[in-house]
Amino acid sequence: MIHSLTDTILLNNKVKMPGFGLGVFQVSNEETVLSVQKAIEAGYVSIDTAQIYGNEAGVGEGIKHGLASTGKKRNELFVTSKIWNHGLNYDQTIAAFNDSLASLGLDYLDLYLIHWPGDNEFLEPWSALEDLYLSGKIKAIGVSNFEIHHLKTLLEKSRITPTVNQVELHPRMAQKEVRAFAKEKGIQTEAWSPLMQGQLLEDETILKLAEKYQKSAAQIILRWHVQNDIIVIPKSVQEARIKSNAAIFDFELATEDLAMIDQLDNGTRVGPNPDTFFFE
Repeated sequence: MIHSLTDTILLNNKVKMPGFGLGVFQVSNEETVLSVQKAIEAGYVSIDTAQIYGNEAGVGEGIKHGLASTGKKRNELFVTSKIWNHGLNYDQTIAAFNDSLASLGLDYLDLYLIHWPGDNEFLEPWSALEDLYLSGKIKAIGVSNFEIHHLKTLLEKSRITPTVNQVELHPRMAQKEVRAFAKEKGIQTEAWSPLMQGQLLEDETILKLAEKYQKSAAQIILRWHVQNDIIVIPKSVQEARIKSNAAIFDFELATEDLAMIDQLDNGTRVGPNPDTFFFE
């Protein structure tokens, strides 16, 4: 379990990934610049974006400003992006990676993910990611939104085991089976939409615990992720919220309170189902 913003989790290729970071899904390119800068200034070292978000350039600009204002170095940050792999062959995947790198203004990525499995549209792109990893242009490679059967197919065909599976994960969608399978295979689980796009912030159980611990609802939920060894990347464009989201390392949820939150799991998604999302 991590104990600070800079604490890391060891991936299966021995790369250290911060357990807490900033997500920028549905954030405009312009807003992203300031969001990323303020996050770095607040002590964040992990930033997560994706090609389809259309804000990689903003992330890169925010990183540049954040490094300049804090004196941090590029190698102190952990930057993730994802490839929108719909219909891409090997060469197109390489080209898409190079485009992302150029947009970010970086010369390597710490983590690069296949964004969606689609209708098994990941084997050729994965082969390209493996070669990019072996050439040293990416520190770690992984996947996003993969169900167990997708992971099994990939593991049967791949040369390199993915380091991370980033999935929709929150107390209403706890992904226990996917997490258990990933752990068995040495794959780290990472949560997107950890606050269920805000839908959990008024939940009665969460609010009761927020009162008990004198914390916000968001802090209770994010702490639940951390204590379950799930890497988490909450999104915010507000400086106060960016700081508040990270203020979860001065308390610990009791075992019985973790169990209360576990009871909220009913399989409710706010995003697409990977088994039916085929890049429509």
